[in-house]
Amino acid sequence: MIDLTLFRRKHQLWLRIAFMSFAVNDPWVKNRLYEFSQIEFRHLKWLAQSLYENNSEYDYDRDSRFSIESESFFTLLHITINEIKTLHLLYSANPLCTRMLHDENYMLLTLNAFLEKLSLDEPLHAFNRSRNWPDALLNTIELDALTLFLFEELYKEYELIMVYFYQQVQATTPAQVTHFQDLIDESHFHLRSFGEMMAKLGILALPRVLHERTYKIDNMEKFLRDGILEEENAKEECRKLSALITDEKLSSFFEFVNFQESYHIEIMKKLLEEKSWKN
Repeated sequence: MIDLTLFRRKHQLWLRIAFMSFAVNDPWVKNRLYEFSQIEFRHLKWLAQSLYENNSEYDYDRDSRFSIESESFFTLLHITINEIKTLHLLYSANPLCTRMLHDENYMLLTLNAFLEKLSLDEPLHAFNRSRNWPDALLNTIELDALTLFLFEELYKEYELIMVYFYQQVQATTPAQVTHFQDLIDESHFHLRSFGEMMAKLGILALPRVLHERTYKIDNMEKFLRDGILEEENAKEECRKLSALITDEKLSSFFEFVNFQESYHIEIMKKLLEEKSWKN
């Protein structure tokens, strides 16, 4: 049966696999896990569409005990495998659940194959709070600024993904669907980038749970206008950090993100032109 419990569990599974991909060190494993997380996100969208079509509510609440932290990659693998198997008990005999089951059966084969490769069972540094940037020597001021920026922006990108996701499911025109998808895709890239940077610093952590007032929006025109101002502020924060960081690679990355935020504003302006939510 497709219900709120299944949606919440899938939401957690998407987060678990995505953040595990940020935490792990092996590049091939990291990419494969992130690909799996994107499959789980598509599952989540299909579940939301099914719930919406059946006039059923869903939210972004998580279990209070839900955590993605561990010192061991293999521990995270075992937790994920058990979580998927438990999730399968909630699936019913319909085309969507059948698709999700087959996808995750392949994921289980892959995760179990990782367990057979003992060289992958190395300590994870993503959660050790070391705040050491391995690619360059940063001073305390730079580290403090980078840490604060990453915590704030990781939460912001997660929030934007989930808000745009919620609105896309209820979109009424093809243009809305397209624009929301572009914004979701861009925020996924930023979430991954900031998550992997946090893992390098040893400060990887889940974003806080969203209150329903964040994504259940009564006035979309106001939300988009406020969102444009928020993007302008994000651009300014990127610019400040880029100017502060002395490492050229890091500085260039934040300048790159700054320019991406500029086009996000253009997409949001296009959404503002939609007549369906103009007062």
